[in-house]
Amino acid sequence: MKVAFIGLGNMGGHMARRVVRAGHDVKVWNRTRSKAEALQAEGGKVAESPGEAAREAEAVITMLSDDHAVESAVLQSGGVLESLPKGASHISMSTISVEMSKNLAAEHGKRGHRYIAAPVFGRPDAAEAGKLFVVVAGEPSAVEHAKPLLEALSQRVFVIGDKPEMATVVKLSGNFLLASVIESLGEAIALTRKYGIDPHAYVEFLTNSLFTAPAYKTYGNLIADEKYQPAGFKVRLGLKDVRLALAAGEAVDAPLPFASVVRDHLLTAIAKGMEDWDWSSTAKLAAENAGLK
Repeated sequence: MKVAFIGLGNMGGHMARRVVRAGHDVKVWNRTRSKAEALQAEGGKVAESPGEAAREAEAVITMLSDDHAVESAVLQSGGVLESLPKGASHISMSTISVEMSKNLAAEHGKRGHRYIAAPVFGRPDAAEAGKLFVVVAGEPSAVEHAKPLLEALSQRVFVIGDKPEMATVVKLSGNFLLASVIESLGEAIALTRKYGIDPHAYVEFLTNSLFTAPAYKTYGNLIADEKYQPAGFKVRLGLKDVRLALAAGEAVDAPLPFASVVRDHLLTAIAKGMEDWDWSSTAKLAAENAGLK
């Protein structure tokens, strides 16, 4: 399949490489050109603009940081929207707002394109190994068309509905839950440390008894090790996603009171100069509040 891959950050670079290795004809674009050029040795072709990358594509994958980046690469002049051939697909794998997802679906529909939302769960190591979880929603034939690409990136694809914004909401709700896990783990580990309990022993107990889910293992160990750099997922991106979850809730009168607590703690981390640390570093705030070094 002829594929354009737009956005080669912490996650996108690994994902684009997986698509190339799966045998697809891939053009890549990234705002920082050197990240695109790094894929040339493996067969990726570098485009000069998002529009050029999309011009002959059967499918475009976007993996960008926020609504602004998506709007710039897709909707503005020289972007994907005006170049993508009729009948081709845009697979949005970014974490974006519900409103942006609806807008993309509408704009692509006017031009005879197919649009699906397919956000991912997993950190960069999972992206590198092709072990992401993908949540996808959109018109069934569009989802089916995209499946070979999604399967090259993931250990499992979950089809959640026929409206793209459904997958967007699942992604935002999932990231809110992950932020909540980090907050509660940080507080619980701070509490047990105050009683002299080794954090590694505590996490070993938790993740082999009460909470065996990967999220508890991953973030529990990061917190116990106090390993917040380099970031797998930055505080500033976590704040963006929790804000988007709050906006999604407000749009349908669904209160998310704990999301407000998590948002404030992420904002506190940014105020303390931690915006580019891993978002598990909010546990450092819980430790500091408990008087721990």
